[in-house]
Amino acid sequence: MTERVLVNQLSARADGPVSVSGWVETVRDQKKVQFVILRDETGAVQLVNPATRPAEDGGEQDAAALALTDTISNLAHGSFLTVTGALKHDERVKLGGLEIKIEGLDVAAAALPETPIATDSSMDKRMDWRFLDLRQRRNNLIFRVSTTLEHAMRQYWIDRDYIEIHTPKLMSSPSESNAELFSLGYFEDKTAYLAQSPQHYKQMAQAAGFGKVFEIGDVFRADPSFTSRHATEFTSVDAEISWIDSHEDVAAMQEELLAAAIQAVKDKHGDEIAELFGIDVVVPTLPFPRIPLTEAHRIVAERGYEIPRTDGDLDPEGERQISAHVAEAYGHEFVFITDYHAEIRPFYHMIDPATGLTRSYDLLFKGVEITTGAQREHRIDVLERQALDKGLKLEGLAHYLDFFRYGVPPHGGFGMGLARVLMLLLGESSIREVTFLFRGPTRLAP
Repeated sequence: MTERVLVNQLSARADGPVSVSGWVETVRDQKKVQFVILRDETGAVQLVNPATRPAEDGGEQDAAALALTDTISNLAHGSFLTVTGALKHDERVKLGGLEIKIEGLDVAAAALPETPIATDSSMDKRMDWRFLDLRQRRNNLIFRVSTTLEHAMRQYWIDRDYIEIHTPKLMSSPSESNAELFSLGYFEDKTAYLAQSPQHYKQMAQAAGFGKVFEIGDVFRADPSFTSRHATEFTSVDAEISWIDSHEDVAAMQEELLAAAIQAVKDKHGDEIAELFGIDVVVPTLPFPRIPLTEAHRIVAERGYEIPRTDGDLDPEGERQISAHVAEAYGHEFVFITDYHAEIRPFYHMIDPATGLTRSYDLLFKGVEITTGAQREHRIDVLERQALDKGLKLEGLAHYLDFFRYGVPPHGGFGMGLARVLMLLLGESSIREVTFLFRGPTRLAP
């Protein structure tokens, strides 16, 4: 059996025998010649076959050549093939400057002749047939970028001696908000909850003396939102570190992480992103701008927008406005919004005694929040008091609070939505476009 060659390896090969496998993107069946555009996971190549048609006078003809022509004429878009033939470099060929003259063709899996989606189909329709939608070169690139982004982040952490952890997604009690929990029956007499965050377990790793940890994994939110940036299941990028002085240590680590990851994406995919998405990947300079929340309110008001929220947090338009200011004033796509009031932060965020504000931040990227980070409260008496102030029952937090009864060092960390980062990095309008299979309030399939 001839070894399969990927399309992106063909340009480096000399003219001669070759075997490629992929799916049919287009067929041009002309009277004297047939062209097939075959695409695999790395690119597309033109296949050519001199067409052999039945002789009008009924004369004897090459049966194999006739059969090949007939097979090509009946190929449906999306059919998977293996083709053997002669590779030829020819600069006149628009697609990559090379083509393969077909000598043998095996249909591994034929597709139905009518495809259920088109390039102009609605997003919902495309999501119904996501496996077909993902065959596009543009969509293929999204997940190559995602792979590079995740690998670069892991490499950053591993190079700095972080430990990768995999926390449970089934929990006996909620990790954050009761209102956003998915519950399910757990054997005969128990109720389990899908994890909204690895927060408690990241902190447990600090109690265990791990020092620096990270996780890239699924989280679940029973949030009925239908916005372009919310999902009920998504990939969260989390890190937690010990022996910090404030949330600034966490922010400094995260901005280094993002700069390294975006640099890796630009180096590997920058030209193709520019071609297919029209986006110039900008590697952020360090440090990112920092703006306290009260200052952000003032700037947004001066830009003519009054934030309607009564809790003091920024709303989506407020986030866009402050990010527009940062782009104009600093030429930067990122900004840390800092110094949040305790009323709008979780009970485990540390409160600065000098200001009465939490040692926390939100990170905005191109006008959208992608992260919440903070120094955590590690003193058990303060932590219990803050939980009670939030109206929480300590018995429901018993396992979590036990971590702190036996000593936990000063620590902090962040959680970041991977899909939001990808969406903004590639200039897409919705996380649905950059999620392999999206899950939302009305979507559980495919």
